[in-house]
Amino acid sequence: MDRFQDGHHVRLRSLVHRTYLHAADDGESVTLSQIHGSLNAVWAVHIYNGGDDAAVGCDYGGGQRLLLHSAAYGRYLAATATPARLGHRGLRAELRDYDQPGVEAVMWQAVGSGFGDDVVLLRNVGGRYLRANGRYIRWNAGVSVDNSFSSMMYWVVEPIPAREDMPALPAPPPNPPYGYLLGVIYPEPERLIRFVRALNDGHYPEDPEDGGWQQFWFRGRSAFRLRDDLGFLVGAGVYYPNIAMCVRAGRHGRLTPLVVDLPDGGYGETLEIVVFLADTPAYNDLRHPDVHAE
Repeated sequence: MDRFQDGHHVRLRSLVHRTYLHAADDGESVTLSQIHGSLNAVWAVHIYNGGDDAAVGCDYGGGQRLLLHSAAYGRYLAATATPARLGHRGLRAELRDYDQPGVEAVMWQAVGSGFGDDVVLLRNVGGRYLRANGRYIRWNAGVSVDNSFSSMMYWVVEPIPAREDMPALPAPPPNPPYGYLLGVIYPEPERLIRFVRALNDGHYPEDPEDGGWQQFWFRGRSAFRLRDDLGFLVGAGVYYPNIAMCVRAGRHGRLTPLVVDLPDGGYGETLEIVVFLADTPAYNDLRHPDVHAE
């Protein structure tokens, strides 16, 4: 586990395939990609020390477990019991919210490979290993979990340094001609946004009566426009560039700064956003990976 430092960021590159573990734009799928200068290829490290191994059916020693959540969307890398799609081995790997403590699906162990300190196997507590697919058929660029050993299970861990400032949000899409008509014919996805304003120290109330979670419907994927709306809603006089948005992917998920456009998933999805005001200790403590660092 030495290659995984709590709160830091890493990339995971397939030793054989030489592509990166990648959070797909739908916010649910896990794929492989040659693009490494993207937050979709970055994973935040969450070291879990609580609980009892027996309580989650774990058959290896020690209580420390590795969790990885997407630096793009906040959701956690998880093993499932669903068969992998055609052309892939084993069971499906995906992104999911971390909404209950000690969820076995998101718990991993980094196992030494014998190829060097930076090459590991990632073993889910259910007993299967994360593997790349598409060794011979390159377009089968998916990720799954399997208990049949393969060299496709070796992952090179690449640590990513933090940057000193917050990345700029993507520019909002231009308003097309006849925008209203196009919006009726090709409606953008609509999501329920639950949001709460964090206190200066980063804590936030859960109860709406104490200034906790509120909600509104938001249409589209633009993080820039979402920040506009939230900047207005969290308090009069708050100028929208002076806030940071963080996704909470489940009640027990760690906060992930939202600096990319929202997933292109379907209607009705709920996103939980914690809003931080600039120049507060909590805002200044947010960690952003430098995806362009070599």
